[in-house]
Amino acid sequence: MASLLQLLFLLTLSCILLYSTKANETPQPYVVYMGSSTKINGEGDFEAAKLAHLRLLSSIIPSEESERVFLRHSYNHAFKGFSAMLTEKEASVLSGHDEIVSVFPDPILQLHTTRSWDFLEAESGMGSNHPYPHSSGDVIIGIVDTEISFNLLLYDCVGDWSVGIWPESPSFNDNGIGEIPSRWKGVCMEGSDFKKSDCNRKLIGARYYTIQYSSIGAKTGGNKTHAVKPAGSPRDFEGHGTHTASTAAGSTVLNASYYDLARGTAKGGSPSSRIAMYKACSITGCSGATILKAIEDAIKDGVDIISISIGMSSIFQSDFLNDPIAIASFHAHQMGVMVICSGGNDGPDPYTVVNSAPWIFTVAASNIDRAFQSMVVLGNGHAFQGYAINFSNLTRSKTYPLAFGGDVAAASTPVSEASNCYPGSLDSKKAFGKIIICVDADPAIPRRMKKLVAEAAGARGVILIDDAEKGVPLDSGVFPFSEVGDMAGLQMLKYINSTKNPMATILPAEEIPRFRPAPVVAYFSSRGPGGLTETILKPDATAPGVAILAATIPKSDIGSVPIGKNPSMFSLRSGTSMACPHVAGAAAFIKSVHPGWTASKIKSALMTTATTSNNMGKPLTNSSDSFASPHEMGAGQICPLKALNPGLVYETTTKDYLHFLCYYGYKEKLIRSMSGTNFSCPTTSFEDLISNLNYPSISISKLDRKRGSQTITRTVTNVGSKNSTYIATVQAPIGLVAKVSPNKLIFTDNLRTASFKVFFSSDGSTMGYKFGAVTWSDGLHFVRTVFVVNVV
Repeated sequence: MASLLQLLFLLTLSCILLYSTKANETPQPYVVYMGSSTKINGEGDFEAAKLAHLRLLSSIIPSEESERVFLRHSYNHAFKGFSAMLTEKEASVLSGHDEIVSVFPDPILQLHTTRSWDFLEAESGMGSNHPYPHSSGDVIIGIVDTEISFNLLLYDCVGDWSVGIWPESPSFNDNGIGEIPSRWKGVCMEGSDFKKSDCNRKLIGARYYTIQYSSIGAKTGGNKTHAVKPAGSPRDFEGHGTHTASTAAGSTVLNASYYDLARGTAKGGSPSSRIAMYKACSITGCSGATILKAIEDAIKDGVDIISISIGMSSIFQSDFLNDPIAIASFHAHQMGVMVICSGGNDGPDPYTVVNSAPWIFTVAASNIDRAFQSMVVLGNGHAFQGYAINFSNLTRSKTYPLAFGGDVAAASTPVSEASNCYPGSLDSKKAFGKIIICVDADPAIPRRMKKLVAEAAGARGVILIDDAEKGVPLDSGVFPFSEVGDMAGLQMLKYINSTKNPMATILPAEEIPRFRPAPVVAYFSSRGPGGLTETILKPDATAPGVAILAATIPKSDIGSVPIGKNPSMFSLRSGTSMACPHVAGAAAFIKSVHPGWTASKIKSALMTTATTSNNMGKPLTNSSDSFASPHEMGAGQICPLKALNPGLVYETTTKDYLHFLCYYGYKEKLIRSMSGTNFSCPTTSFEDLISNLNYPSISISKLDRKRGSQTITRTVTNVGSKNSTYIATVQAPIGLVAKVSPNKLIFTDNLRTASFKVFFSSDGSTMGYKFGAVTWSDGLHFVRTVFVVNVV
């Protein structure tokens, strides 16, 4: 028997090794990143660069496989490089070339409003009638968007379609908007269902991407490149791109609603700004190589701000020089373009935040002061407040049999699986016509799947018991669905066990205005510390991302449109994908008032003026009703109006980011290639020094509790009154000592910048993360710098 097991083991091992060897020999898509590029505007230079890339490829690909000498994408504006089909060995050979910074497999990336902007304005404390300063309509927001990933089924509508934009939406009406800025160099690409006339003075550009092969002599003969015209269109078939674009900069639309829910005036954060859409994915998926190309095009076209609701997996995060978004965003910053990204939807676990490079503005998600209630009424008359977005046709006057999922299990199905409404776990004969109660003990089965399982079994509706996620309403269309907390769920189960014929009904959704508390950090919002380094605080800030009303495509899917209604031009969606364009819109608003401000000034203004209080005047909380930490909310929830006049700002320069790369451990040679300069790393470089970069927040990964201390230096620039004096106050928790020197900063006509130090030490008490803040104030401005210190 032992010899047989050994033989089977050897056979299995041989198969694995054979498979691994063949996999290594099979060409796969790779990205070859070659660092910074000079700005090449001439078409001839661009073609010459592609030809050079092709010659480099031909030097490593065997002559008998010459058909593989082609470029999937070529980059040569803000940065250099290309994407091609390579074996693992060929990729390894290429990575040894002097001119190449990194070579990595082309990753598949994930995706990660009537009231939301009014709520942000109200939370600023300035009142709804606060006059907006004169703003310019010349700010251009580039939206790089993609398809819905299946791990987001909890928060966004299911879909396999790529996304883009629905130009017919009233949110992209250009009435009252001036001529397109002359600096705009973008295009409006046509497709079978998209014409140049679909663009206007609001939607000024639209691109879409499929693999555009370029090869040497494959089809034209000689050493020339050949481009295959891409197929497709910039049109949105899912709704995500339209939703994010209208959230950031949608025009004002009166009387907008989602089938009468959330009715009001819909608008983007910067209604006067222009939109350029970069549809970066197709039905077959979304590649990092294409994201690189889309961001490069956005920079070349002339956008001011890029909003990216996409990210790498939090489980398999790549380092900064192997992450397409981190690479492209660095070069965007070099060229003065601000990049804002969603932080991910893998919360509430720590170390799940993505897009954590310091040159990216990383956004967490929170709710607003509006919720959607779907009441559950039992046969005994007891009513429970559940949460959902549903357009059920059930009423109080008629109830239906109520059953627990575990009591209607299919034959040979464990009760635990039926209780969780696993696929195939319910007996259709037992479940038919009943309202089924499911629990959420297994997060591997998302809410939408449970709803589909019950619906397929012929159930009349579903009640889900889930305390943590009830704050994020699921849109179940016309199917009756409601989500209740643990206490309400327990009472419902007791009711089932106390009567022979338990009955219930689920009422359609109703809006709950002036909901409290808000904001609350959303359950799904990814948390810090950053998995790549804890010496930069991520996320940077929080913005509305729960049940956000914005434009969408008019869907007519069965079960999604209430009886007697036409498909809605608006939808309610949740995710950090929705929070990201809120920051993009806020940044565009600030840029329109302060056109000379850099990306780092805008970022600093939004972070240091963020609020950490909710609409009850208490500290922000998370979905567990605990105080939210900076690892969950960053500096707090953005207040765009306050950010217009922050008083002081932290200017984080490209040199700071190059120092970051040195301290992180990258070789000087790679950093020079990335920066396109003769930059030299400091003689002393180690990761803890990252904490000393001039960032708008402070994070220290290790502080010895018995004998350790650390000094942090920061420099602020006065953008307020020329002659002003700021005094520092420190909010530090028990167990941490924080002192500021000097504690007074004086600014004059000739002195616009000042530096200060913060000394951190432990008093020897408990270990773990300590949170606090340094606030500078001149009596009018309050410049809050949050800090995180890990006492070890």
